[in-house]
Amino acid sequence: VLKLFKLLHRTRQEVFKNDTKALEAARQKINEEFRNNRDEKSEEKINELLKIASDVEVILRTSVIQAVHTDSDKIVLVPRKDLLQDNTPYLDRPTKK
Repeated sequence: VLKLFKLLHRTRQEVFKNDTKALEAARQKINEEFRNNRDEKSEEKINELLKIASDVEVILRTSVIQAVHTDSDKIVLVPRKDLLQDNTPYLDRPTKK
């Protein structure tokens, strides 16, 4: 449980780097969820909660991207290495074999 708690906080720091509002909101939410369930005794429920927390960590790490407002009508995306993937070029017409 503690290992997953720490992993969520490390992921939060990576994903929301330089965004103090998002960092604080994510910190509070992670701490609140773990605090609310700290007295859970059911092994089945604990495993379910751990699975949810693990899924949240994966989603944060692989799906969330930062966007920064530069002007009133412009947004710059800040991709992380975890989000960058090899891309297959799109071909308008299929090649003949």
